[in-house]
Amino acid sequence: QVLLGESGGGLVQAGGSLTLSCAASGGTFSSYAMAWFRQAPGKEREFVATIARSSRFTYYADSVKGRFTISRDSAKNTVHLQMNSLKPEDTAVYYCAAAQISGTATRRETYDYWGQGTQVTVSS
Repeated sequence: QVLLGESGGGLVQAGGSLTLSCAASGGTFSSYAMAWFRQAPGKEREFVATIARSSRFTYYADSVKGRFTISRDSAKNTVHLQMNSLKPEDTAVYYCAAAQISGTATRRETYDYWGQGTQVTVSS
């Protein structure tokens, strides 16, 4: 059983930056690919970014490519999402997820463990 806890959300103006963090506990962090998803009001949860358990591979949704960076710190069992040049359409609840796979995945059905989410609001 892996427990995930997100932090770092908040209110920011368009063009600003935020860094989200997700702390993992209860499992072997290096065994899990990690990902961020987001869900805006009235919309389905969508993929944002993922990083393989080795950190060698990352993959991003087209909507955030070049603006967001996912990274992981194995010493602290933490995954981060650095978000730059934020836009109002980035407003959503952001969720951290973990999957015990060797590569990366963008489908939410692949991920077994989820955090409670952290709200990100970008004002125009």
